[in-house]
Amino acid sequence: MQLDIDGARFDVLDEGHGPALVLLHGFPLAKETWDAQARSLAAVARVIRFDLRGLGTTAPTPGPYLMEQLASDVAAVLDALDIERAVVAGHSLGGYVTFAFYRMFAERCSGLGLICSRANADDRAAAAGRFALADRIEREGSEPLVEAFVPRYFAPPIYRDRPDLVERARAVVRRTDPRGAAAMLRGMALRDSAEDLFEEIDVPLRAVAGSEDTLAPSERANEIVTAVRGAQLDLLDCGHFPLYEAPDALASSLERLLADANRR
Repeated sequence: MQLDIDGARFDVLDEGHGPALVLLHGFPLAKETWDAQARSLAAVARVIRFDLRGLGTTAPTPGPYLMEQLASDVAAVLDALDIERAVVAGHSLGGYVTFAFYRMFAERCSGLGLICSRANADDRAAAAGRFALADRIEREGSEPLVEAFVPRYFAPPIYRDRPDLVERARAVVRRTDPRGAAAMLRGMALRDSAEDLFEEIDVPLRAVAGSEDTLAPSERANEIVTAVRGAQLDLLDCGHFPLYEAPDALASSLERLLADANRR
């Protein structure tokens, strides 16, 4: 299904039957990174995926892409599919959007999944680094994105033992439109902290962390589950990319989140 939302055309995948589950991909990635989990979870849920604004097959629009705009895109997709409430789960960047969606549309959330993500905003140095990378890719193309992210996605053994996974990720990143990636980098640099939401969250929350993740260390996930009442943590033996490194374990974690949400 293709949907036109606020100047962008989204190719939406709607698979399976049951309670709605929205899977939001990371940066600078695309919806196909969720293929393994979507295949598994479609047996127990209605799984919704699409490429975030400016990434994957969704053409760039003027940026920066604030997390609130991306959360509004999610809401518009749910409206078009006549879905009132959903479990929303996001990987990395998708986790930032998940928090923004909860802030704006808490009544539409039946559960939250945060996969190798964090709640805190960028500090000054991190934000400056994102702005600098955005400027660079606008000048040079997508290769700086590959250099900046692919060497940090996986646990060290993956680069030695599973070069196929590394190449899959590299291919997705390399296809990214530099204009969309730049607009997303600037939006991430401008995002607000979500830590003020911790006391308000009253739906099941499950965080997934990688024991060898250097982009979103497991300490960040611990901060979330310690502060949010009833939150659960699944620590997996992987880096920043459990979607490829630990596909079955991640699917099982999300299935537990769905079960928790359905019991409410």
